Amino acid sequence: MVCGELTVKWKPVSPWFKPEYTPAYASAGAAGMDLHACIPGPLTMLPGERQRVPTGVAFQWDSPYVAALVFARSGWAWRQGVALPNGVGVIDSDYTGEIQVLLTNFGDQPVEIQPGDRIAQVVFVPVYLARLMEVAEFTPTARGARGFGSTGVAPLAGGGT
Repeated sequence: MVCGELTVKWKPVSPWFKPEYTPAYASAGAAGMDLHACIPGPLTMLPGERQRVPTGVAFQWDSPYVAALVFARSGWAWRQGVALPNGVGVIDSDYTGEIQVLLTNFGDQPVEIQPGDRIAQVVFVPVYLARLMEVAEFTPTARGARGFGSTGVAPLAGGGT
């Protein structure tokens, strides 16, 4: 079942771009398209180091009700400890520049990124533009304002909630 399709324009924007770096779904059930490192040569990331890695592509779509989210690839995170330091990158519908992926080597060994390596994945998701309405009181709920740990996670030592 297809929930919907979105036409996304894209173009190569780097002199190092190769056709095999074109974003693509790796399988029929993949939610994200792989993004490739579009770099002139190998890039070594030392433990704890952050690098902004270009993908050589830019996207454009017509709806402000869609955003592109960039996620780490689970294999890189598991095997080498390479992930996005902010958890997820957000690409707004009005950004048309090159997609660059901020990666951090959270592991304890240097990691080498080769030109063309699949470094992240991009997922296109619906966005609700919020219209804020100030109120004096909220409608009561069973949970209310109880926060961290209030639904069954054990509290931290020292009495935290």
